[in-house]
Amino acid sequence: MKKMTKIGLAIMVTAMAFSANAQKTGKTPEDSVKCIENLSLYQEAYKMKNYVDAYKPWKEVLQYCPGYNKNIYIRGGNILKTMIVNAKTAEEQSKYIDELMAMYDLRIQYFGEEGLNKARKALDLEQLRGEAAIEDYYRLYEEAVKLDGESLEPSYIYKFFEATIFYVHSKKVDPTLIIDNYDLASTLLEKALKAKPGDADTKTAISNVEAAFSPYASCEQLVDIFTKKYEANPDDLELVKKISNLLESKGCTKTELFFNTTEKLHAMQPSPESAYMMGNLCLTKQQYAKAAEYLKEAVAGVEEDKKYQANIRLAYALQGAKSYAASRSAAYEAAKLDPTKGEPYMIIASLYAETAGSCCGSGPVMSRVAYWAAVDKAIRAKNVEDTPEMVERANKFINTYSRHFPSQTDAFMENIIDGNSFTVGGWIGETTTVRTVK
Repeated sequence: MKKMTKIGLAIMVTAMAFSANAQKTGKTPEDSVKCIENLSLYQEAYKMKNYVDAYKPWKEVLQYCPGYNKNIYIRGGNILKTMIVNAKTAEEQSKYIDELMAMYDLRIQYFGEEGLNKARKALDLEQLRGEAAIEDYYRLYEEAVKLDGESLEPSYIYKFFEATIFYVHSKKVDPTLIIDNYDLASTLLEKALKAKPGDADTKTAISNVEAAFSPYASCEQLVDIFTKKYEANPDDLELVKKISNLLESKGCTKTELFFNTTEKLHAMQPSPESAYMMGNLCLTKQQYAKAAEYLKEAVAGVEEDKKYQANIRLAYALQGAKSYAASRSAAYEAAKLDPTKGEPYMIIASLYAETAGSCCGSGPVMSRVAYWAAVDKAIRAKNVEDTPEMVERANKFINTYSRHFPSQTDAFMENIIDGNSFTVGGWIGETTTVRTVK
């Protein structure tokens, strides 16, 4: 009787000691006693790195007080992996692997961090069961990334993408999954790098993802993968945006699919940036009038640091459309935005040279006077931008079109003398200096 009283008293004292946090030490006083007893046993063995002896009391702890602390899960991983390595049969090994997977579920139940622990579970499952468990560990990585992608270690983001490729290959899943998950993985890693610029682990993960994706990133393959998807859902804004952005990032801007999706994107969600993109695409197709319309939209709305280039592209589009005066206006606007650039003046020089034969009259002199104004602009270009490239380009233009000046004899016959001032008529309307070829 006295013995029973002592046991009861011990249980009562233990229950009182842990009543403040019964969830940690067990649901009942009896569970708490067993928890504390086995904690001591497993911890002693664990400290001696005798993980095999630690296994049984550790399992008791997990059974009676699974919410005690995180350490029982951290150490439990080492204990179970030792049991897996030491297992004598495949069945025994499989049992311990199942216990490891169940341990992760308990850890999530009691300590949260669902995304991170699912990623850890996926990695262990991949390493322990390999290809046979591809669908299971892929799903775990996928769930982890969707739950906590922005807080996961970069290496898990890479493992998620790598698992995607293995999954597609082994299960013959639609290869667009690789594209979708590349987009997700690269977006998460870019955000991580912005949050921690220069982080070595993030940079490594980005490099690994890009290397893994490279076999699927040729323009031909991307177009092949996405064409049918786009044709089936041409009004899916997110799909259209994804295709356009991905093709642009991979340098596939000359493909018909890129043109179509970018045009569609601009129609569905117009912006100055998409107008600029469409203007450039139409320029490459020599659709000058259409390019000019898009670029006018762009010029009106793009940010200040992009206005110079938008006006330059507009000037070229208008030149192609033979709207010479409007092209010159766009070039002058660009020159005002960046007075250090020679490009606007080279555009105007080419406008004058292109129209020289028709702008100002006929005959051996009047059909050539526009070349004086054209060369003036090329000289201005290299004066405002004296980079080697611009100087070379301007000099080449000057040398070419100086040979088109009127002859001294023809000019003299019309009382036009070298060095005199002369106003070029027509749409050009500029005052220049007479120069002749002797």
